Amino acid sequence: MDPDAGQDDRLYTIGELAQRSGISVRTIRFYSDTGLVPPAGRSEAGYRLYDDDGVARLDLIGTLRALDIDLASTRRVLAREVEIADVLRAHAAALDTQIRVLRLRRAVLGSLVRRQSNPEEIKLMHNLAQLTSDERQRIVDDFLDHIFDGLDVDPTFVGRMRSARPALPDDPTPEQVDAWIELAGLVGDPEFRGRVRRMSERHAADAAADAVDRPAASDAQAAHRNAALVAQRAGSAVAGGIEPGSAQAEPIVDELVGAFAAASGRAEDPETRAWLAETIETFADPRVDRYWELLGLINGWPARPSAAPAWTWLLAALRAGTPA
Repeated sequence: MDPDAGQDDRLYTIGELAQRSGISVRTIRFYSDTGLVPPAGRSEAGYRLYDDDGVARLDLIGTLRALDIDLASTRRVLAREVEIADVLRAHAAALDTQIRVLRLRRAVLGSLVRRQSNPEEIKLMHNLAQLTSDERQRIVDDFLDHIFDGLDVDPTFVGRMRSARPALPDDPTPEQVDAWIELAGLVGDPEFRGRVRRMSERHAADAAADAVDRPAASDAQAAHRNAALVAQRAGSAVAGGIEPGSAQAEPIVDELVGAFAAASGRAEDPETRAWLAETIETFADPRVDRYWELLGLINGWPARPSAAPAWTWLLAALRAGTPA
């Protein structure tokens, strides 16, 4: 090699490339054999020599391999079959997916450690946690299809139920994983599904019976007002330690019975009290409250106090004051 040759004519041996790049001689030879870094020529002794283009190609290969870009994609970049930005963009998207999987796996492991789960539960939690967001929604959709199928239920209410998707975040906490596992078990429980189906049937029957007397919109508004009133008045009674069958409970019960009687066009009499008690017994299931609580935990919604204790108190107060 002419020592007076210009920089552009400089040729490098494999050993010099290895020393310069930090890539082993064996690996450079492999890249050369496969055409990724073809030699520019050979020495008089028959050894491969590489020019500045070979140096640049080797530098690029080293950079892409350090980013874990596979050799097939690297070959396409070197052949100018694809832009390097496109390869990097696709690789970044793949890494995002891997990161999401690892984060979810970490949360599942944290949940399993806290639960001290047995092998069967470990397998179940792993399988449920690995579902995609669409697969998780299908589990909930199957539950909703079962409870609403063939019933004339307020479409606004149905739409609200269907729009509440269990959106497990990319980096869930163990508590969110726990909530998803519990929700999947709840909506798959035949007894719970049957109970909520009976609620829907009763709701549809009541709506059909009242359709002539009051528009659905006014029914919905009255139901929301009365539910808020129960949460406020009966909830305060629970917080104040008022016993359902006590004299202190009577004016609260009278007020609430009056509100429901006015909304339903009924008289404020023992028959209406019995009807209200039976209605609460049908609809006030703590597991329904838990369903919404779990969705809130999964989706990171602000926590809301449960209304279940208020309804339980009102039911007990109505039973205590209703003649046998």
